[in-house]
Amino acid sequence: MIYALDSNIISYFLKKDPIIREKLATETKAGKQFTMSTIVYFEVERWLLEIGAVKKHKEFKQMCHDVPPEEFHLDVWDTAAKIYVQTRKKGQPIDDVDLMIAAFCITNDYTLVTNNTRHFEHINGLKFINWKE
Repeated sequence: MIYALDSNIISYFLKKDPIIREKLATETKAGKQFTMSTIVYFEVERWLLEIGAVKKHKEFKQMCHDVPPEEFHLDVWDTAAKIYVQTRKKGQPIDDVDLMIAAFCITNDYTLVTNNTRHFEHINGLKFINWKE
């Protein structure tokens, strides 16, 4: 199983949240693999630049060295388009960033680690877990 980290989980990590740090350490020791999408990279990068968090930014760059962000391939975009149509038909549209994160995870068979489960709970085929619960 490969875990895809959502931006809020990375944010908790950078804020030194003990629950998230312990869970990452435990899962790493257990041999679990981690990734992030380039859209998550963008969300975290813009947040850190906006608030001028130099130390957190440096730690984030180190994290990206250990967990390199993955680019979207066309199959991810195709999955995103299908999710877009499905969620709109159900009257449950989601914002584009969350849509792309979900498509990235579904296409690559990754499990999303997020604290925003309600953003994703109505997306068919998406596996996710909340480490903050």
